Amino acid sequence: MKLNIVKSNKKAIVDFDNLGFGKIFTNHIFVMEYNGGEWKNPQIKPYGAFDLDPSTAVFHYGQAVFEGLKAYKNSKGEIRLFRPQDNFKRMNESCDRVCIPNFDEKFVLDAMTQLVKIDSGFIPTKAGSSLYIRPSIIATDAVLGVHPSSSYLFFIICSPVGAYYKNGFGPIKLLVEEYYTRAALGGTGANKVIGNYAASLIAQQKAMKLGCNQVMWLDAKDKRFVEEVGAMNIFFVLGDKVITHALNGSILPGLTRDSVIRHLKYLGYDVSEQQIDINDIVKYAKDKTLTEIFGTGTAAVISPVSEFLYKDENFAVGSGGIGKITQMLYDDLTSIQTGVKNDPHGFVKLI
Repeated sequence: MKLNIVKSNKKAIVDFDNLGFGKIFTNHIFVMEYNGGEWKNPQIKPYGAFDLDPSTAVFHYGQAVFEGLKAYKNSKGEIRLFRPQDNFKRMNESCDRVCIPNFDEKFVLDAMTQLVKIDSGFIPTKAGSSLYIRPSIIATDAVLGVHPSSSYLFFIICSPVGAYYKNGFGPIKLLVEEYYTRAALGGTGANKVIGNYAASLIAQQKAMKLGCNQVMWLDAKDKRFVEEVGAMNIFFVLGDKVITHALNGSILPGLTRDSVIRHLKYLGYDVSEQQIDINDIVKYAKDKTLTEIFGTGTAAVISPVSEFLYKDENFAVGSGGIGKITQMLYDDLTSIQTGVKNDPHGFVKLI
């Protein structure tokens, strides 16, 4: 396939001091269509709205997947992508789960690289900011009926963003959710499909009403084992040991999660992937064995947790501030992403 490029006449005008998250979009979009049994017509063109029929399949049956990754620009002017090839590998795995045809990962990565270069004037350089990149695929058959679509639209949009949370890299409070569940074994919890996020909204609203920032999800079967936090993976620190839930098919194999595990092991930490009983976490919080909790994800990178609410009781985590391992991981990963520190893992792709 040949990538067709049509450039916008708009200039990159951005107030980099007031970005927020996901509110501003760049001047261009990548689009590619699937029909007749193949992906075709790839192009980068001026950002604009889609014209979709009210009967379009994605509106009715939720057949869609997405990814999230970031580009950084440092003081040297380098544009740096963090593990983009892994995002597209995981995206194809999500496609498999909801019967969307696979795409050429290398071609799409090259096209996305072109898109980021064209809109490089939108990439912020302020600490804690980046260009958030959102690849998505939606089903586009204009017909009702529960079956895989025969046509799809692949698109990539970009947004200059600041910190994910208003308080930036500050501690958050979690609600341990005892009724609603995020995903079950055999479901779509291990994939980035749109329905996962719609199903999480009601518990998130509940958490906020109770003064919490995010939800700590328990497993769907026993409501006992900690799985994720909000839309992030979760880690617990017990002294010098770090534990996180094993990849069992119900949680997302987060790339930041994997990066954290690899970096901790590289530094000599004891990292364990296992089932984590919420009753044990409560016990460890009470006897102060639990010193840190943090979430990991592309949007926030690392999110420290200061306390959690379970069965109407608040439990403090460590000193209630940002733990030393949490701080170290945030500093190291963001420094690797921006080129302040060397990348010993080969995570970064320069473009």
